[in-house]
Amino acid sequence: MIDVNNISVSFGGTTLFSDVSFSINENDKIALMGKNGAGKSTLLKIIAGVGKPTSGHIAGPKEAVIAYLPQHLLTKDNVTVFEETSKAFNEVYQMRDELESLNEQLSIRTDYDTDDYMKLIERVSELSEKFYSIEEVNYDAEVEKVLKGLGFLRSDFTRQTSEFSGGWRMRIELAKILLKKPDLILLDEPTNHMDIESIQWLEDFLLNSAKAVIVISHDRAFVDNITNRTIEVTMGRIYDYKAKYTYYLQLRKERREHQIKAYEEQQRFIADNQEFIDRFKGTYSKTLQVQSRVKMLEKLEIIEIDEIDNSALRLKFPPSPRSGSYPVIVEELTKKYGNHTVFEKAAMVIERGQKVAFVGKNGEGKSTMIKAIMGEIDFEGELKVGHNVKIGYFAQNQAALLDEELTVFDTIDQIAVGDVRVKIKDLLGAFMFSGDDTTKKVKVLSGGEKTRLAMIKLLLEPVNVLILDEPTNHLDMKTKDIIKDALKDFDGTLILVSHDRDFLDGLAEKVFEFGNKRVREHFEDIKGFLALKKMDSLKEIEK
Repeated sequence: MIDVNNISVSFGGTTLFSDVSFSINENDKIALMGKNGAGKSTLLKIIAGVGKPTSGHIAGPKEAVIAYLPQHLLTKDNVTVFEETSKAFNEVYQMRDELESLNEQLSIRTDYDTDDYMKLIERVSELSEKFYSIEEVNYDAEVEKVLKGLGFLRSDFTRQTSEFSGGWRMRIELAKILLKKPDLILLDEPTNHMDIESIQWLEDFLLNSAKAVIVISHDRAFVDNITNRTIEVTMGRIYDYKAKYTYYLQLRKERREHQIKAYEEQQRFIADNQEFIDRFKGTYSKTLQVQSRVKMLEKLEIIEIDEIDNSALRLKFPPSPRSGSYPVIVEELTKKYGNHTVFEKAAMVIERGQKVAFVGKNGEGKSTMIKAIMGEIDFEGELKVGHNVKIGYFAQNQAALLDEELTVFDTIDQIAVGDVRVKIKDLLGAFMFSGDDTTKKVKVLSGGEKTRLAMIKLLLEPVNVLILDEPTNHLDMKTKDIIKDALKDFDGTLILVSHDRDFLDGLAEKVFEFGNKRVREHFEDIKGFLALKKMDSLKEIEK
């Protein structure tokens, strides 16, 4: 359907990738993988037509519709959510309006023999054929279905888009893309601002209603559920696997093992020949053989082993000061903002050492409950924080609280104690701060870099209750694995607000579900909870 032909990208003397070629077929669901900085987003922009390669080109049918959702949106508008989403059908509406206008002209004009009149008839005929070939659709109903699937309430439809956060505005853009039913959908980190229900709905849509899809995502479960092909960008080239992410990892491991074996054999071959050259280079009778082997080694193409990120560091939390048996007890807790009730008569008991997850749709009170535990808001009812509880809190805006004038290194150096002090550079490297990055001031870092730095800072503080509100939004899979392993070994109490099922899996042993103004306790882990919800009719719970 669409061909990527010999794409190369270079800037500042650095080649990001060269001579990259592959075809995108009609029902391909492709995961674009690679470490941060490998060029995934750049490649996606080139396919979308919003970026230009240094050389090479994209080829495809002229009528093919490609829709692209970038990682960051900059939008200004003054329309309602419903009006903005309906712009997906602008082309259809324009055709309809033009057809009505042309038919009105035909009904009043009498210059039947003129060229202008014939051109008018030709345009009406051409437009009618195109317009009436479009499947008859109730556009309002389609807009409503997609918006509700992505987590909007009916009462949100008439609100101004400017009232919504960046994450929700991203969902409006995603809704427009899905409604256009394009031939190819390009998604760069689409799940960063979504709750579990919306991600499940998006998965179902992409699998059953979308045509070709290319996605960049750090949500392992999402990638595994929707893709049937994996393209890895590494060391300036690509590897194309007809396999979903989990199987690709196995194939990539096998590929490296073969490369290492071939590389080692080639190195032995080079050493043997070099030894022969060194030994006989002054011997007249061996001159031809020596020259022959020198030329052969000069022409030899050295086998490269794919880069692998060996900076993974096993993080360990400092031992937790012992807290009381019940760090958090909530009884009959109600929170209202004016006439809006977030939840009422909520009850919750979290025991020392438990790892629990807060899940539910956005806006149902997860972050509100955390603010109540932190003592940041007023409420009705009772909430007790246990004896000797020391809370470490990672908020969604944690990055904004860093000292902007400090360097990356100094930010960590200020709080590091014990053995960690001699490993600060290793620690920063594990979170993708290497070389000159460590001397950068916080104020010049991107949002994602600040998030990673704030996460390191939190990992080094001696606390016994950790509260993490969407900690993985800007982290790649490797970094998430490092943090997940550290959290598994954490001997304190953990409260996690997250939509990342893969991150929660094996970590949260109990789930508190927020929805319909109440908090329900589930004694299953995240897999058990999700299985239960599918049986328990999600629509029924949300009524």
